[in-house]
Amino acid sequence: MSVRRKPSSQDDRLAELFGARVNQLYRTARADARLRRALELRSFLALTEEQVARVRDRVHARTAPDRSMDELSEEELRMDAEWMKAALSARRDYLAALDEVLRAEPSPEPARPVTFTQPVITARTVPTPGDTTAHPARGL
Repeated sequence: MSVRRKPSSQDDRLAELFGARVNQLYRTARADARLRRALELRSFLALTEEQVARVRDRVHARTAPDRSMDELSEEELRMDAEWMKAALSARRDYLAALDEVLRAEPSPEPARPVTFTQPVITARTVPTPGDTTAHPARGL
């Protein structure tokens, strides 16, 4: 399965922030460097979360109540614990990096058009009787 189709715990957050589902974001990521970084981290996160789930499921299967205790292996459980520790550490790191990228992302507010209005003078001054400084405008 392609990493683009693997779910991650942050898919809803990405969709909310960028305004589209993750599979659509992958198609439009070329134009936006931040989106590319976020999706790359999301891909790593999805793989890491899949590893966490695999180890968890393996431990659950090995320690299932219907299994014989004679089948338990201290060495296998120790190795699973090491795998889990590594996978969870990687997951935390990817979550932190993705969070940093997403916090730097501007809010998805639609851009409002900017209009500039300049004041328009709609009245002319009228010369008062005896005022010698006011000259009527010519050609108006």
